[in-house]
Amino acid sequence: MSSNSPKLALYYFDACPYCQRVLAQVAELKVEVELCNTFITQEHAAKLYRDTGRTTVPCLYIDNKPMHEPKDIIKWLNANVEQLTKIS
Repeated sequence: MSSNSPKLALYYFDACPYCQRVLAQVAELKVEVELCNTFITQEHAAKLYRDTGRTTVPCLYIDNKPMHEPKDIIKWLNANVEQLTKIS
């Protein structure tokens, strides 16, 4: 990861259609994102609630700052794709 590339972590679960839209965009852009499934891993769900007071997903953490709305997440990913670390 380059020093100017933000650290990304997506809090999601598979059955969520909004999460699937964000995951599809991540795959299309081929950007590196840590995936944190809140349905499978209780620690992820607990962290999300602790940090935001919400359990709703998707939530993209950008350098540890949460962003919730899927349209906002997709818009941010598209706008910042050039500075994001790509999957090889």
